[in-house]
Amino acid sequence: MPVTPAARLARPRRWPGVVAWTLWALAMVACLVIPWLDQQLRRAGRPDLTQWDLRPGIGLVSAATVGAVLASRRPRHPVGWLLLAQVAANLATGAAAQYLAWGLLPGGPLPATRYVALSYPASAGGLLLLLGFVLLLTPTGKLPSPGWRWWARAMVAVPLLLVVLVTLAPGPVDPSAQVLGSPFDFLGLGGGLLVVNQLALAFTTLAVAVCAGSLVARFRRARGVERQQLRWVALAAALLVVAAGAALVGLALDATEVVTWAISAWVAGLPLAIGAAILRYRLYDLDRIVSRTLAYGLLSVLLGLGYAAVVLGLGRLLPQGSSLAVAAATLTVAAVFQPLRRRIQGVVDRRFNRRRHDAATTIQAFSTHLRDQLDLDTLRAELLAVVDQTMQPTRASLWLRPSHALSSAAGGHAARQ
Repeated sequence: MPVTPAARLARPRRWPGVVAWTLWALAMVACLVIPWLDQQLRRAGRPDLTQWDLRPGIGLVSAATVGAVLASRRPRHPVGWLLLAQVAANLATGAAAQYLAWGLLPGGPLPATRYVALSYPASAGGLLLLLGFVLLLTPTGKLPSPGWRWWARAMVAVPLLLVVLVTLAPGPVDPSAQVLGSPFDFLGLGGGLLVVNQLALAFTTLAVAVCAGSLVARFRRARGVERQQLRWVALAAALLVVAAGAALVGLALDATEVVTWAISAWVAGLPLAIGAAILRYRLYDLDRIVSRTLAYGLLSVLLGLGYAAVVLGLGRLLPQGSSLAVAAATLTVAAVFQPLRRRIQGVVDRRFNRRRHDAATTIQAFSTHLRDQLDLDTLRAELLAVVDQTMQPTRASLWLRPSHALSSAAGGHAARQ
């Protein structure tokens, strides 16, 4: 049978998925190459020039995976491709840092060191701009309104102009100082180059802030499915507050590991929230997901503290090396698990999943009242009211068999016996 143009268009296109997962595979290979290059730098006697860190790498893998899934399932949605472009910009930043680091080894600088040094902060700034576009186009894939077109064009035109200025501006470049800091430290730049890079950083930071603000404005006026989608992003924003609090505690205690892990965990979680919003994953179960996560998180913390308290307390009373303390702590945790879980779940539902808590309370009150209710009409009205409050259907009705049908059925049953 000949294939018509309409049938050809109706076929699902596979090339977006092939391209997306090919880019993902290349990103994973690059993630493995960078640690290998770091190992070679250690062998060369320059461990101070290594670049790879597992914690930011988790965020890179998260963005690459979510981007590949979105680009393959929703190829017309730009956010998936933007996430993959973010991964590419991140890898380009790492590649520039590696190039500059290898140029500091014995043997002299590598060719085009100046231009690679200039591209080092530029690729990192491009990553921030791509993040701004991701926030601006989530979850619909379109600009919030036609009035945002000028801002989107400025987000493209201004960085291109700044890249040209960076290439032409005079000023010293010191790769040895630049590679030892972050891309936005600008330690190895001076003169006009320093000024232009500072302007670029200020604009990219402003762009991300404005695009994040657009999410807040859209969430306030969104309705229906879009509002449910934006709730995933709002959850990511709430986690940012938690991560920022943990980072501040880490800074106060001079624990840089806590700061890095807190920020890296949020960076890894943001693409997951965006992907869930765009794919509309469990939109109307988000309250349940949040309540379950909080409940089991608190339960794990409390049980862990209780286990440690029992082990330490009994460990001082029993002989050293006795396994009785561990056995007693295990039995204690097993005994209090279910009662504590129900108590914590009730507290969390009362605060974060109010609909489920109110529904459970209504059903419990109805079941208690049901024991004393004898009037069938009143019982029917109360049952429909409970269904309406808990399930919230668009329409509900109750059908009861006529009394003569029940009598006939009972008589036939008695005759058969």
